[in-house]
Amino acid sequence: MKALRYLALSVAAVLFLVPFYLVVRNGLVSESEISATSWTFLPSSVRWENFAELFGDPAVPLVRSMVNSLVVAVLQTLGQLLLCSLAGYGLARIPYRYANVVFYFVVATLMIPAAVTFVPTFVVVSTLGWVSDLRGLVIPGLFSGFTAFLFRQYFLNFPRELEEAARIDGLGHWGTFWRVVVPNSRGFFAALGVIAFVTSWNQFLWPLVIAQDQDSWTVQVALSTFLTAQSINVHELFLAAAVSITPLVIVFVAMQRWLVRGVAETGIKG
Repeated sequence: MKALRYLALSVAAVLFLVPFYLVVRNGLVSESEISATSWTFLPSSVRWENFAELFGDPAVPLVRSMVNSLVVAVLQTLGQLLLCSLAGYGLARIPYRYANVVFYFVVATLMIPAAVTFVPTFVVVSTLGWVSDLRGLVIPGLFSGFTAFLFRQYFLNFPRELEEAARIDGLGHWGTFWRVVVPNSRGFFAALGVIAFVTSWNQFLWPLVIAQDQDSWTVQVALSTFLTAQSINVHELFLAAAVSITPLVIVFVAMQRWLVRGVAETGIKG
């Protein structure tokens, strides 16, 4: 039974890794080999010079775009973890008259399609002069109603005994949150942080509208420029896609232990 389990996991791992291999493989071969009728799983030759061609392409500032995406993703992730955790803790633990009303309004925002708020948000950002500016890319995504909802549900199940012990020591809500709740919720914070980072990194439509000059492009906008009405630069597109997912892989590998712990702390049974 154990051998069959490992065999099934190995087959699943291979199936998940094959698309990543194909992306890297197509990025390191010539255009003709990608579109050849006699396509082979293993390339006949590897063109390492494709890296120099990709990063030297003046039409696509890939490095600058990746830096922009990294800045936006990190700031939005930190902002969501800070603001949404405070909102979730306040809704879960601080009693006041309209707590449920505020919570229902937060949940109601989840039912509004993003397309409905897209134009009003753009008008506000444009009025503030944040078009082609990192502020226009970062600030609208600093708060998420869904993340606040998840934090509230998590804090509702947080052990009250720990908070009561902190109150006996003279801590208020603010001190209890930072000194007791946050240190004991690092796994959950890490799990939501990874989700927020990946979501921010993969955003395309909003950066496409806001980042109207090359200096403010994010990596997803930069990738789209390889596809034009006149031509498709296939091998550079594949190689750029492979390069662009590298930060996501690093985040997953670095946070894997905390992700498992975060899932365990949510009480989800697999």
